[in-house]
Amino acid sequence: MYNFDFVKPGNIADAAKALATDGAQALSGGQTLVPTMKQRLASPSVLVSLTGIPEMKGVCMADDGVSIGAATIHQTVATDAAKYYPALAKLAGGIGDPAVRNRGTLGGSLANNDPSACYPSAVLGSGATVHTNKRKIKADDYFQGMFTTALKDGEFITSVTFPVPQRAAYVKFDQPASRFALTAVFVAKYADGVRVAVTGAAENGVFRWTEAEAALTANFAASAIANLTVPSKGMISDLHGTSAYRANLVKVLTGRAVTAA
Repeated sequence: MYNFDFVKPGNIADAAKALATDGAQALSGGQTLVPTMKQRLASPSVLVSLTGIPEMKGVCMADDGVSIGAATIHQTVATDAAKYYPALAKLAGGIGDPAVRNRGTLGGSLANNDPSACYPSAVLGSGATVHTNKRKIKADDYFQGMFTTALKDGEFITSVTFPVPQRAAYVKFDQPASRFALTAVFVAKYADGVRVAVTGAAENGVFRWTEAEAALTANFAASAIANLTVPSKGMISDLHGTSAYRANLVKVLTGRAVTAA
């Protein structure tokens, strides 16, 4: 590690001011950023911790859905969101291990946008709204490729609002060493249709399987996607699984998620 300044603001306005300084980087749970700094792959001169801002923590029911502060740790989402959105709570409870779940945060995960992270599928699958210190961003506009988001310089996530579906489920095929998703699917059924979001499979990160959405909107049953196929082009291929393997997992896990929902 190297020398850097550490700032822990107590409110959103002070955090925005601190992040406006040269070389500043937002720090939430630090589950990715800190190891990256240790390896000298990132070298911010100022770390601005967002974990000391009370208004960015907690889970509550709002008029437009479940509102979760960006600095809320995974374990709190797993326990406190269960009465509002069970599928989301289950997803949070399966992230990493107890150490990760008690340090990592919703906002940190979404800002990093790892192609195998769990939360992006819940946000995209729920059609959630990402609130920042500057604006509101719809889920379909927020994710822009591997480790890439719509966030601009000096902008950070303050909370996320999840519309509550009629039915939903998240099914993950774990990479056993990291507990990241080798492939995972979040399915949510709303009055106006079904959303299917896939993480862990594609080179460009989380995506919606629109063909499955159309079939499941017409008939919400696993049999509705029986004749569909997922192209292997653009899927991740590594020592854990080929692109064809992951493409097949997308279909299998979507069926399981529909059945579970």
